[in-house]
Amino acid sequence: MASKFGLAGGIPERRVRPIWDAIDSRQFKTALKLVTGLLSKYPNSPYCLALKALVLDRMGKSDEALSVCLNAKELLHSNDSVLMDDLTLSTLQIVFQRLDHLEMATSCYEYACGKISNNLELMMGLFNCYVREYSFVKQQQTAIKMYKLVGEERFLLWAVCSIQLQVFCGNGSEKLLALAEGLIKKHVASHSLHEPEALMVYVSILEQQAKYGDALEILSGKLGSLLMIEVDKLRIQGRLHARAGDYTAAASIFQKILELCPDDWDCFLHYLGCLLEDDSNWCNMANTDPFHPPKFIECKILNLGDEVFDSRMSNASDFVQKLLENIGDNFLRSPYLANIEIERRRHLHGKGDAEKLMESLVQYFLRCGHLACFTYDVEMFLEVLTPDKKAQLLGKLKESSHSISAVPTKVLGQSITLFKFQELIGNTFKLPVGELEGSALQMVEMYCQNLPLSKDLDSQESMHGEELLSMACNALIQLFWRTRNFGYYFEAIMVLEFGLTIRKYVWEYKILLLHLYSHLGALSLAYEWFRSLDVKNILMETVSHHILPQMLVSPLWADLNNLLKDYLKFMDDHLRESADLTFLAYRHRNYSKVIEFIQFKERLQQSNQYLVAKVEGPILQLKQNADTIDDEETVLESLKCGVHFVELSNEIGSKSLTFNEDLQSRPWWTPTAERNYLLGPFEGVSYCPKENSVKEREANVRRVIERKSLLPRMIYLSIQNASTSLKENLEANGTTSGSKVPSELKGLLERYAKMLGFTLNDAIEAVLGVSSGLKSFEVFGADLIDWINFSVFLNAWNLSSHEIGQANGDAGLSLAWHCVDSLLEKYVSEKVSSMETLISSPWVDVPLLVQLVTEPLAWHALVIQSCTRSSHPSGKKKKKTGVVDHSSLSHMRDSVQSLCNTLEKVMKWLREQINRPEDESLDTLLSSLQNKGQNEGPGQVFHILETYISSVDDTEVGDRISRALKSWSPPDVARKLITGKCTVLSEFLRICGSKLKVLQTLKQQIAQV
Repeated sequence: MASKFGLAGGIPERRVRPIWDAIDSRQFKTALKLVTGLLSKYPNSPYCLALKALVLDRMGKSDEALSVCLNAKELLHSNDSVLMDDLTLSTLQIVFQRLDHLEMATSCYEYACGKISNNLELMMGLFNCYVREYSFVKQQQTAIKMYKLVGEERFLLWAVCSIQLQVFCGNGSEKLLALAEGLIKKHVASHSLHEPEALMVYVSILEQQAKYGDALEILSGKLGSLLMIEVDKLRIQGRLHARAGDYTAAASIFQKILELCPDDWDCFLHYLGCLLEDDSNWCNMANTDPFHPPKFIECKILNLGDEVFDSRMSNASDFVQKLLENIGDNFLRSPYLANIEIERRRHLHGKGDAEKLMESLVQYFLRCGHLACFTYDVEMFLEVLTPDKKAQLLGKLKESSHSISAVPTKVLGQSITLFKFQELIGNTFKLPVGELEGSALQMVEMYCQNLPLSKDLDSQESMHGEELLSMACNALIQLFWRTRNFGYYFEAIMVLEFGLTIRKYVWEYKILLLHLYSHLGALSLAYEWFRSLDVKNILMETVSHHILPQMLVSPLWADLNNLLKDYLKFMDDHLRESADLTFLAYRHRNYSKVIEFIQFKERLQQSNQYLVAKVEGPILQLKQNADTIDDEETVLESLKCGVHFVELSNEIGSKSLTFNEDLQSRPWWTPTAERNYLLGPFEGVSYCPKENSVKEREANVRRVIERKSLLPRMIYLSIQNASTSLKENLEANGTTSGSKVPSELKGLLERYAKMLGFTLNDAIEAVLGVSSGLKSFEVFGADLIDWINFSVFLNAWNLSSHEIGQANGDAGLSLAWHCVDSLLEKYVSEKVSSMETLISSPWVDVPLLVQLVTEPLAWHALVIQSCTRSSHPSGKKKKKTGVVDHSSLSHMRDSVQSLCNTLEKVMKWLREQINRPEDESLDTLLSSLQNKGQNEGPGQVFHILETYISSVDDTEVGDRISRALKSWSPPDVARKLITGKCTVLSEFLRICGSKLKVLQTLKQQIAQV
């Protein structure tokens, strides 16, 4: 703020500076004392009040800060003698923005600009307010006023950018672009342009209107000299020629660029596309996803004559050959990849020679095969080869690797590439079990043998051969999938833990371990590894998918709460602060970034994960407070009784969702959070695809959010409806506060049933059928929890409506109560009796039990609490004058007893798992790795690690690695896994115990009624 010192509202700078110094050094009490003293001298100074509000806000006293801000605002509006300056208004803006009342700051600036016309500083402040509000039309209007006032080029461009934002990010018609073009043309005629960014904006406006010829004319004229870097100018010209359909001119320009920058791969693709008159590159530019760039190059197969095609491919090949001659010994990849791409295009046009394509790939391997990027570089070229040709190519690469460099790091790099290439073409899925085992052994052995190469590296530097352990893990997990031998699975964990003992910073190992531990239910351990990734900033959005779905169905509520808080804090802070970046881009005349920042902010705002977190956070609060109805009602009150979430459920169908997760970082066996190949049989496929069907995922997310958004309101209505269910007499006029509750609850039940694919009557028939044993739980499919939630809310509604079994009188009421109790008890009994020992079994059934206890069972207990409170004299409600419905009390007693029995079954099973002797579990784990001298089965990789550690030469690997090797303890890894699982189960046991205690108290209260 130093640049703004001087007289602010008539206050000398020397009086203000100590306050800012105290604020900057976070001495807020001192700052408050100083500003209070200053206010005693200048009681009517809005600036002093703004400073005090700022200090109070920094001290966490938001309400006081807002009150002081409103006083300052009132002074500005009511006292004409008060000086209005940008320093006062900008200080108020800071506080209003932090308090989420930006509209008040805007109104202050609007008032000031209306009172003091033609003040550029105030108008810039107002423009800043509109930027923060994303009011693109008002931005444009304010920028035009500033331009008319001073005639500066930057304000014209602010207006033009605001017009572009209306078109791309708002509801503006593309006709507005013609207005923007007219504004720039008029300015150019009178003042010309003076900045490269201004020219870029002008060209983009013309390009967006498909006026490519006009744009090219401008670049070729006097204004073109603003672009000082020739290659940049050529790239724009090439693009414009290509979009205009003048492929010959475009190809010529791209050829010039390649002569200047031979390693520009994108430019070569543009060059080749223009030679073949293929506009795929230009058509897909606007649709490119910045989070998921296309993996493969799309190209159109046009009906060029054979002679024309051959001639142009020959020209391209000759040009690439010329480039290769010119670069000499310079290490460039693109010209070599260019040769492969030419062969690929020939193949796509039906003129390819697989042998030539393979030879080009071999030549690239000879030059770049030791690089980690090799397989990524060649992946798209392999798509045109048959499986047999891919296998043949692998053989050629192996043969050629024997004649290459003797430099150890290059030899290692080539060996890693061959393993990765084998994974890439899906060859590992065809290998017999014995060969796949041998491959994993070879990888781990190679890793150990090459550890000396990393002797002198810092612990934070990547070690040579790190990828070998990741690939060995992939092979071992595939062996587990094929054979169902848990030893392979545990061996994969051992390999990764071994790697992290040597170097603890390897992201790939941690992510693999996170998923391996999650699969077994050691979620506390998985969460620890996730925390060790130190995920910050945008990675919160792209990486959280590795752990969030598992945590949402776990009993680790404290960890889940922290995870959701951290994620939502990043997202909310970014969305709040993105306007600062946008205005900064305006001020620094970086206009292309203005649009980029806005589009990025919108993409984050529409994130499916952000929406899920905003719904799951409040539901977690409801779960955490469900033991006590008073606490639950407090949470519901803070959520406005769930009304906002019902609105969200109504709107979700029309909301645009984005998927920003980095799915490429996920293990092969779980390509998305919804898929896990290990839970099914080995499919015998030659390639396990990394599925990324956005439409399927989007539909799934919409369904989940639509249902879950109804929960808070349905819980609230169920509690309200139950509270009146035991009254014998309602008010005669029927205007009680709860009279509309049953009808609203019925409406939501109908919606809920529709989401499950049923009408309300059919859904009622389904739950009654399953609860009575006439139908199996398979009727519910994958929506078991939603169905039992439905039965809970159905019972709550029936307490006052009595529509279920209406002809049977009291038996109908009993039917609804029994339905919920029976569903919970039957499912829990089935699962508890059929679940295997947990130490080596996957985490499949326990999450369902956790959800059953923390959702439907918890909501049902709340309904009973509400009924009990209404009928009990000691409740908070006023004493009832009616007669208690004893049949309802009987149903409640039976229901409470049923829930107690259900919880006791779960708790008994949990105690058995937790109290299992550690030595027994330890022996189970470690014995799975005992190979007993056989040359097949799990334990061979583990044996290599043990042998290496016992024989390693300390001087050969260095002190750091030597110490790490000696610290590695397999029994400790096993104990860690056992403890991780027990921690989760113990937390679940605690939750069950808490609920059982509540139910036992309820039992006593009902007995006293």
